[in-house]
Amino acid sequence: MEYDLDSGAHSTYSLHYHLILTTKYRRGVLTEERTQFIHEVISGFTDNYGVELTNLDGEDDHVHILFRAKPTTNLVKFINTVKGATARRIRNEYEDELKTELWGDSFWNDSYCLISTGQVSLDVLKQYVEDQRES
Repeated sequence: MEYDLDSGAHSTYSLHYHLILTTKYRRGVLTEERTQFIHEVISGFTDNYGVELTNLDGEDDHVHILFRAKPTTNLVKFINTVKGATARRIRNEYEDELKTELWGDSFWNDSYCLISTGQVSLDVLKQYVEDQRES
């Protein structure tokens, strides 16, 4: 089994995450242009958190953000920064277009979904671990 590993001073790791954010009230306000704008905003501060953005796309009411992180990354702080910075910037940039769909200061739903992912499926990994004693 071969992994694409990262390394630090005292560790070797492969930490991949899938973050899903939905718009407030699941409003369909995310056009391709706005999704690209969100991608650019997030790309502007990922280095500060030891994060590498690998993909970002979605539909009109949610985005999927795939990223790699370091073991020292404070994921909650990174996610809160993503939500806060993108909400502020997109509301400033598209204020007139959004005020009929979203009111108040909200852009994202309060909750989010964060899934740890890997380079292989969980079934493949389980089988690999089970086969270790047989080797």
